Amino acid sequence: MHAEDDWTTTPLTADLVRGALELERTERGLLPHWLPAAARAQCDDGQLRMAESQPSGVRLAFRTAATAVELDTLPTKRAYAGVPSRPDGVYDLVVDGSLADQGGVRGGNILTVDMTAGTAETASGHGGTLRFTGLPDRMKDVEIWLPHNETTELLALRTDAPVEPLPDRGRRVWLHHGSSISQGSDAASPTTTWPALAAASGGVELVNLGLGGGALLDPGTARAMRDTPADLISVKIGINVVNSDLMRLRAFTPAVHGFLDTLREGHPDTPLLVVSSLLCPIHEDTPGPSLPDLEALGEGRLRFLAMGDPAERAAGKLTLRSIREELSRVVRSRAADDPNLYYLDGLELYGEADAAELPLPDELHPDAATHRRIGARFAGLVFAEGGPFAAAGA
Repeated sequence: MHAEDDWTTTPLTADLVRGALELERTERGLLPHWLPAAARAQCDDGQLRMAESQPSGVRLAFRTAATAVELDTLPTKRAYAGVPSRPDGVYDLVVDGSLADQGGVRGGNILTVDMTAGTAETASGHGGTLRFTGLPDRMKDVEIWLPHNETTELLALRTDAPVEPLPDRGRRVWLHHGSSISQGSDAASPTTTWPALAAASGGVELVNLGLGGGALLDPGTARAMRDTPADLISVKIGINVVNSDLMRLRAFTPAVHGFLDTLREGHPDTPLLVVSSLLCPIHEDTPGPSLPDLEALGEGRLRFLAMGDPAERAAGKLTLRSIREELSRVVRSRAADDPNLYYLDGLELYGEADAAELPLPDELHPDAATHRRIGARFAGLVFAEGGPFAAAGA
């Protein structure tokens, strides 16, 4: 380790951060957001506020000859009352495109969610330091991917050699929006969420608006995506609309059209892919809402149940099966006037055979192995030759 006097403290500025739509300057540092302040101000929902500040896909990116890096952060970790503590969030160190190390920051704030009472309380804590040593002693591209499942306030960056922003490599930018599965749910680390894996395979820069519980066709989200530069766009729609029991078919169809219309205001010709839900057996034919299984919570396990009445489907209550049918119809109806609009059935990413082999542990979210499968499937269907996001000449 170098002497303390040899270390360089680099101001945390926007040119060192990739994957965030907005950086909030706090009293101590920078807080990445997926939604701009105007969108956040229009929806004072605790779940959305939590999800949009959990920086899935957000990373520090710089070039340096440093062999040691320290990053001070203040994490806000999520806990569920009555359920065993979740592990600390994982930071992935990527050097010249390859995973080189992983680490974590202990302590921080704790957001405790009581799912039986429907409450959430935050206990304040102190920041900590992430340390990586033994990096190659040469100029290199370094990325530090922030945890996909805990809010992370960036406080200070120190290295034993100067850093400079990572230059633009001219890669296409993929802007994606989806639910907690897109955010990363139970993926092992931020570079192994299915969108991160697909982006690496496709050779693109990821901007991931995966909003756990928040993929609800909000106009503010659509406007944020409209105003974000992108070469490729995808929207994954379905599970949150069902498990929140947010709307019926009468409201759903024009909401989808409105969301797509808004995207097209800023990206009239960009390849735009609509993706329906993965298989989720509890909601295939049973409407929402999803609620925690109290018996399982009493045993210290997190598991969800579909609480809707299948008989209400006739009155327009939504299920995943009906949403897939409607999304396919909407895309077909628009395709004549929008040749760059595409549809992907989520069952091609995770279907019945996959569920038999790799069932959803809590009935809603895939595990780490399943994220890898979904990422590989998406890359093969979407980024490969003949896919809607295939590179020119592929």
